[in-house]
Amino acid sequence: MIFEVCLEGVDGAVAAQSGGAQRIELCAALVEGGITPSLGTIQACRDAVDLDIMVMIRPRGGDFLYSAAELDAMARNIEACRSIGVTGVVFGLLNPDGSIDTENTADLKSLAGPLAVTFHRAFDVARDPFSSLDSLIQLGIDRVLTSGQAATVPEGKELIRQLVERADRCIGILPGCGIRPENVAEIINYTGVQEFHATAFTRLESPMRHRNEKVYMGIPGLPEYERQVTSAKEVKRFLRATS
Repeated sequence: MIFEVCLEGVDGAVAAQSGGAQRIELCAALVEGGITPSLGTIQACRDAVDLDIMVMIRPRGGDFLYSAAELDAMARNIEACRSIGVTGVVFGLLNPDGSIDTENTADLKSLAGPLAVTFHRAFDVARDPFSSLDSLIQLGIDRVLTSGQAATVPEGKELIRQLVERADRCIGILPGCGIRPENVAEIINYTGVQEFHATAFTRLESPMRHRNEKVYMGIPGLPEYERQVTSAKEVKRFLRATS
C-alpha cells in the first residue's frame, strides 16, 4: 500500500519521509486545490528527501480549461521538473464540453518523457467518468487522482470501486480527498485500491509574538498566525491504520 502525502514544502517533505510515506505530491496553495510550486521548492525537496516526488503542474486555481499561454507555462514547468529529476508530474486538462482534452494532454505527456504522469482531480469534474478513464488509458497516463466525482472519497467510493474494476490494472486509481486515519482502511478494503492520497496535517501556532490582527496577507477571515503543516506523527497514524 502506497501512501502519497499531499504537501506544500520542504519541511513537509522531510516530515513525510520521517513518518514513513513512500511518495509525495508537491504543490503550492493547497487552499486553491494546489498549483505549481516554485522551482526552488522543487529542488529543495529533491535535495532533502529520497521519496518519490510528484509535482503539481497547474498554473492557477479554478477550472481546467487553459489558454495557449497557460499551456506554454505548464510545458516549461514540466521541462524544469525533468531537469531537476523528480519522479513525475501531475496535471489535468478538460475541453469546454467536459471531456478530456486529449490533444494537449498527449502533448504534455510526451514532453514529460520518462516522468510518471498523474491526471489529477480535473477528472472529478469531467462529464463522464468511464469515457474519461478510457481516454486516459489510451493516452498511457499512469494514474488518476479522484474522489469518485463526489465531494469526498467516502461519498464517491462506489464509483471508485467501479473505476478500479474498469481500469483492470491498465491505469492506477488513486483516491484522494476526505481520507483520514479513521476511514482509510475501510476505503481501501471497499474499493480495492493499491495506493491512497491524503494530507497529514496538524495545526501549527505561529511563534510570532508581535502580531497585527488588522492586516491580512491572504483571504480575510482565514487565520494569519496559524497554519496546517505536515506531521510525521500523522503520517504514521495513516500507515498504522493500513497495516
